[in-house]
Amino acid sequence: MRFAQRHGFVWSKPYSRGGRKPVQGRDDVLRQGGIEQVAGPLEAAWETIRANLKRDCGARTFDGWLKPATLGDFDAEQGILDIVMPSQFMADWVRSHFGDRLQLAWTSALPIVSEVRVVADATGPKPSPLLILEDTPSEEPASSPSASAGAKRDPSAPKFDPRYTFDSFVIGKANEVAATAAKTLAGSDRVGFNPLFIHGGTGRGKTHLLHAIGHSFLDAHPGAKVVSMSAEKFMVEFVRALRENDTIGFKQRLRNADLLLIDDVQFIAGKDSTQEEFFHTMNEIINAGRRLVITSDRAPQDLDGIAPRILSRLSWGLVADINPADYELRLNIVRTKLDALPGVEMPPAVIEFLARRITNSIRELEGALNRIAAYAMMTGRDIDVAFVEEVLANVLRANQRRISIDEIQTQVAEHFRIRKAEMTSARRARDVARPRQVAMYLSKQLTPKSLPDIGRRFGGRDHTTVIHAVKQIERLRAADAELDADIRLLQRQLEG
Repeated sequence: MRFAQRHGFVWSKPYSRGGRKPVQGRDDVLRQGGIEQVAGPLEAAWETIRANLKRDCGARTFDGWLKPATLGDFDAEQGILDIVMPSQFMADWVRSHFGDRLQLAWTSALPIVSEVRVVADATGPKPSPLLILEDTPSEEPASSPSASAGAKRDPSAPKFDPRYTFDSFVIGKANEVAATAAKTLAGSDRVGFNPLFIHGGTGRGKTHLLHAIGHSFLDAHPGAKVVSMSAEKFMVEFVRALRENDTIGFKQRLRNADLLLIDDVQFIAGKDSTQEEFFHTMNEIINAGRRLVITSDRAPQDLDGIAPRILSRLSWGLVADINPADYELRLNIVRTKLDALPGVEMPPAVIEFLARRITNSIRELEGALNRIAAYAMMTGRDIDVAFVEEVLANVLRANQRRISIDEIQTQVAEHFRIRKAEMTSARRARDVARPRQVAMYLSKQLTPKSLPDIGRRFGGRDHTTVIHAVKQIERLRAADAELDADIRLLQRQLEG
């Protein structure tokens, strides 16, 4: 039974945005038992949700980010509601930080809403959104675009994130092979490898490449059937198909795909029946000449609990790894992401600081960038290194690699081609003393050790010697571009 029929009303008039009550008119009222009342289930739910968000998040966060949100279009046939933000940046930030909370709040408050999308407002004036209820009278003809939009939507089609394309994927040495292979598989008419197996640690861009492959493949092959799911969803849907005696339908849906994308295959480890079905699905796809892309956090040979014949199939195509991003790639990623954040001014020193200090994953680096931009916008403060250290205190602590003085001495000695023993010797020749001062300077910059501790590790020297070394190197860096470049290189090597 339809939501409208259940509640005995027909709504055919646009509702207002921002939680304001619509102007009451002839088409805005409900006639139920002879009593007319303002139709407003969405507005009522929105008012309640906004009040709860303000209470839970605090007035500052709510006023800065959530208050500008307004109700957008609602497709009742699909149950999809748009929450509209004034800019793309705000839409991305709210989607990232409050998307799940908005989804839960709406499905709890109004079950007819099955999906919430946070979108940016289009430029220029546009008509008020319409609430279109299936099987209800409407003044629009059935052939109009608004009336037929729901019918054209394929509910089974994968929803690839519009942000994750090849154009937005920053390429460096760490991911060059994987990115090139992904572009080739997605765009070429004939591919010399199948399947493509992409592996790498969390937050390195595997999911981004999967979505980019989906976008590019559909562009190159209009009308193609693409199926995208995680290995965990594969398992859940297979078990459901077994329980409902619908395994034939499950198999046909996957094996008829022109492109099958499976994310995080490691999650089927130890699931024998799921692995059996997965193996046969792989064989059907590959033997039929269709394309298969699989991702994992480990290389095939390192996957435990996976059947050997599956590992053999995974290794049969092209195995491409995504290594941890080096300093240059992280630097380019920050610069690229900043281009998508209009109005955010970030000095080069801060960009270099972020690229140098956040090394765990690209996802964490992007999240840190969004957080800095959000806090700067809310507080009105300029973005400098001190501000970043304050905002990202927990993130920086989590990313801090414990660099030892011994590592620094080894790296500096190799760079300047002296024996490591010279770091603790009494020799004062310039070709030895200068590298020793550089090592002391880096020990002060990259380790939490006190000045006396550093002095003791350099042949029992006094802390005043360390202070002199630090000041001397700071002065020389400003005057000697070659020495400054050497120290920058050493820092990247030690931190990377």
